[in-house]
Amino acid sequence: MTKHETRSGSDGGRSSSTATSRSLLAGARARDAVAWERMVTLYAPLVLHWCRQWGLSPDDAADVFQDVFQSVAAHIGGFRREKDGDTFRGWLRAITRNKVNDCYRRRQREPGGVGGSEARVLLSQLPDVSDEDGSDVVAENALLHRALDLVRGEFEPRTWQAFWRTAVEGRPAGEVAEELSMSAGAVRVAKSRVLHRLRAELGDLPG
Repeated sequence: MTKHETRSGSDGGRSSSTATSRSLLAGARARDAVAWERMVTLYAPLVLHWCRQWGLSPDDAADVFQDVFQSVAAHIGGFRREKDGDTFRGWLRAITRNKVNDCYRRRQREPGGVGGSEARVLLSQLPDVSDEDGSDVVAENALLHRALDLVRGEFEPRTWQAFWRTAVEGRPAGEVAEELSMSAGAVRVAKSRVLHRLRAELGDLPG
């Protein structure tokens, strides 16, 4: 049993950690340093992926990265899910796109920068970048696995196995229950608890 869980019958363990019960977004809004560090750890590679996808050089991407997370820090208190489909990743992507736009505008104004017509073409293409090579899917899968790595230690091995075999491997709860000496209901509860924790860690789960 880990320090983060206590037994509750045969339901696969119950998280009792106040540090992990708060959502990542709530922690970041409260200026919690640990929550902020975890957020950057989770989302920095995705932001850099978008920057590369939109054609930034490594140096420009590094500058935009700083601008993005400064903006997130300033405005995260105002992020709300006001309608279906609103996600933290969508909000973060919009901020990144705006900062990339700003970067291209700065380059257009600089001596020797991108020419006017070229810059306008690049700017017009930013909102509609395609994902023909599936790189967004790869990047979001990587995000999910970073989150899994962060929360795995909060759960007992059997709880984690129940989640992994049903949610990731897609196996029936009854089959997994027999393998782990649990009830099918306990397997479903274990799966639900880990998914709930992932939602808290990520703000929302990748589709």
